[in-house]
Amino acid sequence: EYEALLRLHIIPPLGDRKLSQLTAAEIQRVYNGMTERKLSARTVRYTHSVLRSALEQAVKWGLLSRNPTKHVDLPRMERRELSVLSVEELGRFLEAAREDRWYALWELLAATGMRPAEALGLKWADIEGHRIRIQRSLVRHSDGRWTLKEPKTSRARRTVTIPKTVEQTLQRHRKEQVEQRLQAGPEYQDHGFVFAVSNGSPLDWKVVVQRHFKPIRKRAGLPGLRPYDLRHTCATLLLGSGENVKVVSERLGHASAALTLDVYSHVLPDMQQRAAERLEGLLFGADGQ
Repeated sequence: EYEALLRLHIIPPLGDRKLSQLTAAEIQRVYNGMTERKLSARTVRYTHSVLRSALEQAVKWGLLSRNPTKHVDLPRMERRELSVLSVEELGRFLEAAREDRWYALWELLAATGMRPAEALGLKWADIEGHRIRIQRSLVRHSDGRWTLKEPKTSRARRTVTIPKTVEQTLQRHRKEQVEQRLQAGPEYQDHGFVFAVSNGSPLDWKVVVQRHFKPIRKRAGLPGLRPYDLRHTCATLLLGSGENVKVVSERLGHASAALTLDVYSHVLPDMQQRAAERLEGLLFGADGQ
């Protein structure tokens, strides 16, 4: 993934340049060109992050005196408006998904706020009753290969508790997987994944979205729903119900509670209103007298 960014966007225009000759102006032109080609600000910033890290290592090794990426301007990230389901809409989605082969996946995403890649990287050894350890993500490469990636931060490596209903759904899912594994016989390659295709390999997220998520979305009458909205819905419902921000932040694997508040600031007005009402009762009595 990282190599692909450099190979696609950095090496063609700058590959023949010596490290010591690289300038901020040249790198800036590359980024500007990416923007002109309608690549997203996220892609430009991600590419910049990879290049910056590589050049920073070159500085540590004494191959460069300074890192030229520190002096470039990056495109602003446009905040995408979050789409969040109501409790009724989420119920409709899960009902429409009930007969889907990967129902356990959809229920898990809705109940935990896990990122899809984290769910696809989940192994049975990570699950102990109602507790799930999230410690890796599944990465799909352009050539079809898959690898497992550890979280970038310690907070992303976390343990979450799941509702009893989800625990029972996973147990049923495991029984079905065992039966499938027996039918496959020696062709089954057991990698231990919770969500695996008939030969034991992990799911391809793009295929799952196309063949399963989109039909479910259509049956539920939720045409604009995106898979990540299940994560946003989980977080919003928890915050809206009065759950502690730090608890929600830890559940999502955010770097800090401040980030959670920033992302889900739309929930803050209701939280502030409830806080005021609680203070009214605590300080002045239920009737405000």
